[in-house]
Amino acid sequence: MAMRDTDVEIRGDSLAGKKILLGVSGGIAAVDTVRLARELRRHGALVSVMMTHSAQKIITPLAVEWATQSEVITKWESDLSALDEVDAILIAPATRDLLASYLHGLQHGPILMSLSAARARDCPVMMIPSMHADLADDPVTSELVEQVEKLGIRVHWGQETEGKRKTPPHDEVVARFANYVNQFKAERKSIVVTLGATKSAIDDIRFIQNTSSGATGFQIADYLYRHGHDVTCVAGVTSYPTPRWLPLTLRAHEPTSMLDELNALANDKIDAWVHSAAVLDYVVNSPAEGKLASQQGPLSVELVESAKHILALKEKCRGAVRIGFKLETGIKQKELVRRAMAQLEYAEMTAVVANRLEDIHDQGKPRAYLVDRTGADFTLQTMFDLCVAIATIIERGV
Repeated sequence: MAMRDTDVEIRGDSLAGKKILLGVSGGIAAVDTVRLARELRRHGALVSVMMTHSAQKIITPLAVEWATQSEVITKWESDLSALDEVDAILIAPATRDLLASYLHGLQHGPILMSLSAARARDCPVMMIPSMHADLADDPVTSELVEQVEKLGIRVHWGQETEGKRKTPPHDEVVARFANYVNQFKAERKSIVVTLGATKSAIDDIRFIQNTSSGATGFQIADYLYRHGHDVTCVAGVTSYPTPRWLPLTLRAHEPTSMLDELNALANDKIDAWVHSAAVLDYVVNSPAEGKLASQQGPLSVELVESAKHILALKEKCRGAVRIGFKLETGIKQKELVRRAMAQLEYAEMTAVVANRLEDIHDQGKPRAYLVDRTGADFTLQTMFDLCVAIATIIERGV
């Protein structure tokens, strides 16, 4: 069936089935409400909207109704019974007047009434302020934000550009909002995701490197983050854009430096490890200092085996969920699964994601196969299936 212009392409399930109230106050950033509402819907949210009188001067309720496919509440006479069913509230933009009115218990509009009801019900609320830089830097504004945060509301500022503290891009707002809403889940975990390629120096100019863009790892990390988990990425060389909202991405381009970072993280309480990085099996034995002269005939470089990260971390990570990756080429599915089972057993992994190089870019082939400790192998048709499977294993625990 062809998509209508009111439809959205579903891109995730981090807000699936959640009833989200989007409050729009009278900052100029209200012009982005249509994009923000549709992005919320792309991740499964059921969106209803309240608009202040000032917001309606910037964008019409008709445009917002088109974006949300729901009635927009603009005045007291509207049916406010839906407030009892709201799972979370997002105020974007949040003006200083709204912040001050909320703190002082004023009730001049449905948005403030909904915020008061949320406070009584411990409903998650995030506010995205937007105002001129001079107003944002005013100590009174800082005090207002501090007091709002003390009441349990998450406040997120965008960067200062063109003399204004603008709202962040709509995809970033929704990612951060989903993470905040889902942090209240009982199965929230601390997770480390390794990703990207690693390299080994030949001299100070040249190096060998395996092939990995980091796309798989970043997409897994993004999915886990949106579902409320505490995610740390340890990234090698990447070409895939790093999601701006991920809280911590440590860079480690060489296999040894990546292992050092992982050993340091293992000293903390880490619930789950996802090893999707492409770690070199062989590294240069003795890199030359400076630059090797060119046009000197054949060059011989001695390669030696590098440490297997999943084996080196086995003792430190015992008791945690550990998911490995196994990439092969030119073998049949049965042999691929067998090799994944072997890795699972000798490295004491919880599960292994196995795939073939020739299948990765073939839309007709499964994205990967997941093998767990029961010996079962599950076909993962898409990247979304892969993310869901990994999240399920992690949330289930050891």
